[in-house]
Amino acid sequence: MSRTLYLVAYDISHPKRLNRVRHFLKGYSTGGQKSVYECFLTDRELGRVSAGIKELIKESQDRVHIFTMDGRSRTHTLGIAAQPQDPEYFYIG
Repeated sequence: MSRTLYLVAYDISHPKRLNRVRHFLKGYSTGGQKSVYECFLTDRELGRVSAGIKELIKESQDRVHIFTMDGRSRTHTLGIAAQPQDPEYFYIG
């Protein structure tokens, strides 16, 4: 099962929808802050995340970007930032 690193960034205009999207993404992410989450996803999980977000947002008012990252390359970090890591397992519940 191959996983790819994605960055999911969002700008949600309504606080209730914002909290729902944040809570939903935390179940799939290995890290992140504010409105950007690092997610190592299989193709099937990416489909679930996309479908789940579509149900939670109002497409005429909200923005979500899913960026594919090259997991082989290292990111540039500053301060106390840590490199994203693909954990041994995920608990989604």
